Amino acid sequence: MPKEIEVKSILNKSKHRDSWFLSEYSINLYSSCSFNCLYCYIRGSKYGSNLASSLSVKVNAIDLLRKQLAVKAKKEQHGFIVACSATDPYPKIETEYKLTRQALGVIAQHRFPVHMLTKSPLIERDIDLLKQIEKGAVLPDDLKSVLPGGLIISFSFSTLDDDVAKIFEPGAPRPSERLASIGRLLEQGFFVGISLMPLLPWIADTTEKLEETFSTFKKLGVHFLLPATLTLFGNEKASSKTLYFRALEKHYPELLPKYLKYFENSNEMPSYYWNAFQKKMRELSVAHQIQLSILDGAKVYNNEKNNTFEG
Repeated sequence: MPKEIEVKSILNKSKHRDSWFLSEYSINLYSSCSFNCLYCYIRGSKYGSNLASSLSVKVNAIDLLRKQLAVKAKKEQHGFIVACSATDPYPKIETEYKLTRQALGVIAQHRFPVHMLTKSPLIERDIDLLKQIEKGAVLPDDLKSVLPGGLIISFSFSTLDDDVAKIFEPGAPRPSERLASIGRLLEQGFFVGISLMPLLPWIADTTEKLEETFSTFKKLGVHFLLPATLTLFGNEKASSKTLYFRALEKHYPELLPKYLKYFENSNEMPSYYWNAFQKKMRELSVAHQIQLSILDGAKVYNNEKNNTFEG
């Protein structure tokens, strides 16, 4: 059973708008995550171990959110809220507690735009509220003419392979389930993109796998991709580096020496790898005509929509 806790605040304000996700606020209605992704940055970082067994429910979150958003709305401080920044908005217990659904209702009432970042098809349950937010949210002035509405949906992937995902994301919905959900959301007309954070080195970022990934998302018709490579933290029993290396030793022993070389004294891949990764992403973006930022994706989305109306 999850632990029920009370918190002092639920709405976090950033100093600056996030350049990747366009968020100025974040909420985390649950603490920790049942998806149990081995590579999650929460593990081994200053934020905690992120074990599924430590999942907590912030039972006073909705009352706090209602009060905090009322103050921000009164001051006309509308900005994108990312849900969620340190967990998934749709853990398995969301079907029981419905905190995310309640929060979306409060957000819609106060007309804040939202960026939903998830691995779960359960987001489809809340299409009614998401449409309200999309149409009714007050956008920051500089985004009003750029974004198609007050809602961004990003589905997170580290691989498209269900078998690989079972190893590194044991509690998460399978990639095939996410792909089906994306298709249905796109049919509803939502602005939907992909967070490829992280692509797993030598597992999901080979030339063959990247071609498959970009081709798959192009055929689906997603509006943007946000790719990033792997970071691993900590050396404790529950740290991401420890758990990830243990999985490699069992399932990909031939790759373990490579990982040890790069991560033994660092949390991330070396700069030359990152530079080559970025170059490859740009090449694939051009080849498959998929934008690598939300704003660029929004421009293409708006142009396509306008051309459809004119036709």
